[in-house]
Amino acid sequence: MIAHATGAGRESMIPFTLTSPETGNALRSDTPHSLRDAETGARWPVLDGIPYLRIGREALIAEVLAHLDEEAPGNGREKALVALLADQDDWWTGPPADPADLAALVHGREEATLRDAVRLLGWGRVGDYFLHRWSDPTYLAGLALLEAHWNEPACVFEFACGIGHYLRALQRHGAKVAGADVVFAKLWVARHWVVGEKAQLVCFDAGSPHWPVSGAPVDLVVCNDAFYFLDDKAGLLECLRQNAGDDGWLALSHIHNSDRPGFSAGRAVSAEDIEELFPDALVYDDAELTRALVETRAPAPRLPAEIRSCEAFSVVAGPGMRPAPRSVVDGLSLPREGTQLRLNPLYVPDGAGAYAIRWPSERYEQEYAAQVTYPMRSPGPEALDWVGPPSAPEADRVRRREFVDLPERW
Repeated sequence: MIAHATGAGRESMIPFTLTSPETGNALRSDTPHSLRDAETGARWPVLDGIPYLRIGREALIAEVLAHLDEEAPGNGREKALVALLADQDDWWTGPPADPADLAALVHGREEATLRDAVRLLGWGRVGDYFLHRWSDPTYLAGLALLEAHWNEPACVFEFACGIGHYLRALQRHGAKVAGADVVFAKLWVARHWVVGEKAQLVCFDAGSPHWPVSGAPVDLVVCNDAFYFLDDKAGLLECLRQNAGDDGWLALSHIHNSDRPGFSAGRAVSAEDIEELFPDALVYDDAELTRALVETRAPAPRLPAEIRSCEAFSVVAGPGMRPAPRSVVDGLSLPREGTQLRLNPLYVPDGAGAYAIRWPSERYEQEYAAQVTYPMRSPGPEALDWVGPPSAPEADRVRRREFVDLPERW
């Protein structure tokens, strides 16, 4: 299993098997806070049900395990968390997090908001994207891709899940969810502020000698706004296809186009790369998916060569996908009935009884202003009880993300 659970907890989990990213040997629980390689005896830490399986972090792992093995487990656990929360991926260019801020977050996590967590983790502009992703046009494109090919998947695995935006939406529509990311802090934030205890989470490197998540295949494998970062894309794709098995399907959205320079780092792909990597796929222009969600219609797939100028590609592939897209009317594109929505937090009072958009940063504005679906001004109110149905008068405002379904402690 990805996370420790007993009784009813196991029934809500995907029967994954964890193996060592170094040897491929099975991992077994040896304490409540660690896993052990069944053959070599090497140990890996587990904190808040999140196994930390990164390679090339031997000193950090030794430090964390030493803290967790202390006789005073409460104090040791906080020290271990501070150490892991400081760990970043190789693309990170910002300053290291302040250890005092991390300690304050760990100590006060029960009262802290998601905004507090992002600030104390020192995520800067990356934090802006996480806090407002629920209304980003690229996030909506991913939702539209999933909804257009939805077949009621029971189990979903998301690679590079970040803080769990998609996992939360999928979980709310009845799926058992599991997520993986290279940054432990993102998964820890997902656990405490976004998806809760039922999501299975694991931290590992995509380039590990051995893919550590195996076992029972899932119905749907998701990867959003991350595939272009990886060096060995063909190798990663093969691992994801194995997770999907013979009957599951893959949904990968916002794969940056190398012929259209953008704002993000990474290793973008060309139309030819998409054709080679996904010979069995339906391919979309990311922007077309966002438009389809807002216009409540089916998105139109295109040949990769026909959308060479798009900012990003999205694809669905695999034997379990629907042969043709359906209209994006409700499902993932709208919150569950009975959800209390909040006015998009990008809106601030304009002094005249209404609200106007205030961008969190100049870069955010440059990247998204021309693509957003919500209006620049809103009459409010600050909260809305969403009772549906999809034809309700306020549905368009909800689809456009003038109102959003935010975590309780946003």
